[in-house]
Amino acid sequence: MKPTHVLIVGATGSVGRFAVTEARNQGYRVRALVRPATCACFGSDVDVVRGDLTSMDDMRRALEGIDGIVFTHGSNGGPTLTENVDYGAVRNALKALDGRKVRIAPMTSIGVTHMDTSYNRSTQAHDWKRRSERLVRASGNDYTIVRPGWFDMEPDGAHRLEFQQGDRGPALGPQDGAVSRQQIAQTLVTALGCESANRKTLELVDIPGPAQSDAQLAPMFAALKSDMGLDGVDDLPNFPESAQPKRVKEELAHTESMNR
Repeated sequence: MKPTHVLIVGATGSVGRFAVTEARNQGYRVRALVRPATCACFGSDVDVVRGDLTSMDDMRRALEGIDGIVFTHGSNGGPTLTENVDYGAVRNALKALDGRKVRIAPMTSIGVTHMDTSYNRSTQAHDWKRRSERLVRASGNDYTIVRPGWFDMEPDGAHRLEFQQGDRGPALGPQDGAVSRQQIAQTLVTALGCESANRKTLELVDIPGPAQSDAQLAPMFAALKSDMGLDGVDDLPNFPESAQPKRVKEELAHTESMNR
């Protein structure tokens, strides 16, 4: 079911600002979750809720009356911050919903299934983003998970979106996949109202050619394969559940129990 009232998590970030505009343009009622001390100038038709996404109370308040969520947040920090923000925001939202169903469009990252990189070894960002993806899939909510390439680093003339699956490249640099921030937001928000996008995971990059309209994305979503388990379809089986931290196993089991 297409949502009507959408929460943008990370609304003042470099992708979140575009997501707010995109959601307004597509006719949604929009609520923006922003940090207490952050300036948020979105216009009178956007409901701004100030709060900390690591706070359960703030997340519950932000989710009142919401039936769609776009996650565009990111910590860009070390392992603890990455767990608390990149993973924690999704975990907290699902706990705050307490089984209530919404449509979810999270942004993670291309290369998220590739752990043996210097970036992931220092930040654990891919590990925690991948765990957040598993929570979304286990929750029973309708969703589309978008893994964008490098932000705004696409070559000249490369404005045509391409959806990929299987996360086959380590994405060590923009040569391995790049996409504009505006088009990331377009894809996330369009997915909310597109039934053919439901329960699918994709990598998002730009290739040579003109940009597509929102309506032109629907057949692209329809051509994708659906997820069948806790990982994205065609993902490498290189992140066994048995090897996850105890707290992650418990949180995943709790999320699955709410879906029974």
